[in-house]
Amino acid sequence: MSGPRILLVIGGGIAAYKSCELVRLIRKGGGSVTCVLTESGAQFVTPMSLAALSGNEVHTSLWNLKNEADIGHIQLSREADLVVVCPATANMLAKMAAGIADDLATTMLLATDKPVMAVPAMNVRMWNHPATQRNLQMLKQSGVHVMQPDDGPMACGEFGPGRLPEPEDIWREVEQLLTISSPADPLQGQGAFDAHPLHRPLYGRHVLVTAGPTHEPIDPVRYIANRSSGKQGFAIAEAAAVAGARVTLVAGPVHLPTPPGVDRIDVETAREMEEAVNQTLPVDVAVMVAAVADWHVTRQAGQKIKKEGGGIAPLELAENPDILAGLGASVQKPRLLIGFAAETHDVVHYAQGKRQRKGADWIIANDVSGDVMGGNHNTVHVVTADGVEDWERMDKERVATRLVERISNALSH
Repeated sequence: MSGPRILLVIGGGIAAYKSCELVRLIRKGGGSVTCVLTESGAQFVTPMSLAALSGNEVHTSLWNLKNEADIGHIQLSREADLVVVCPATANMLAKMAAGIADDLATTMLLATDKPVMAVPAMNVRMWNHPATQRNLQMLKQSGVHVMQPDDGPMACGEFGPGRLPEPEDIWREVEQLLTISSPADPLQGQGAFDAHPLHRPLYGRHVLVTAGPTHEPIDPVRYIANRSSGKQGFAIAEAAAVAGARVTLVAGPVHLPTPPGVDRIDVETAREMEEAVNQTLPVDVAVMVAAVADWHVTRQAGQKIKKEGGGIAPLELAENPDILAGLGASVQKPRLLIGFAAETHDVVHYAQGKRQRKGADWIIANDVSGDVMGGNHNTVHVVTADGVEDWERMDKERVATRLVERISNALSH
């Protein structure tokens, strides 16, 4: 099969020159690129340069008689596999959020039914302005994938967030969105697009994932915790984002990087996690992977408890909120509610009871008596109302991909 087709919209900013290198990288990997150059973008790069690099006609005007006789902006918007806006200026983001269609680029963006990725680039003060942040949230909520800009020096002499990422990093983000899997490094000139990109089956869906442990303070230096690393939950969040979903990841205290395209909320305690989950609702799917501590200390010491040699007074504990059961009973219960059950024995038996008690649709049961917590592999059993699926041992990334495929199939039916 031929490689994927990228429609590249180039906004008006000094960072537009990097779009030329992005075109080169996509073609080097085996993809095709068609460029839409805005009037302001043409102040920084020329149609001739982009045409030479892409090997395709560069589109600049909504009023091209030849193209618009065939409703060209509609054809452009539907023929691509992915639309990339790079650089996405503050003005472009504002128009996209407001649904303004006053030139070829914005009209095409309003007409497209394909995934859209925006790569912002602007002055740090423009990036931090409440209007820009509001527009970004609106775009994310509508399913646009927004790449985080880099921090660094800018052409204006200021320093901070708003700098366009390097073309190699943008390329890798494109690769993620197209669900491409290749052992070859596309930057070394080997074809990364070995097949047509897969359909993004969770596009337009909102997926909530919880991951990691919770820490329940005893005093300023001690806490109750568990051995959860967060690796499985983070892998599921990344797999859902690759499948096109808008993903909110509520993470306990872990040292893991945020997966590309994922909105992350960091919490410490079970009660903080419950609040973050409730504030994220409504969602289409919730995958509750976090190993939430069952209890918290009722009276946290304000100072470090000293060792006196005669032992300390017993800690008084109270139950933490049951976040999974709360979702199962909520009027905003997700269309698909999935819990995880970490057990050391009778794994499936306990999971079957947990699914019914908590109102979950599925329970993913795993035996954590070995090196699962903190390890890179997992063996799970998918417990549903229809029975139990036993999956072979595999790495956590593969578990995540397979689970997201199952979620996608369930939602489609």
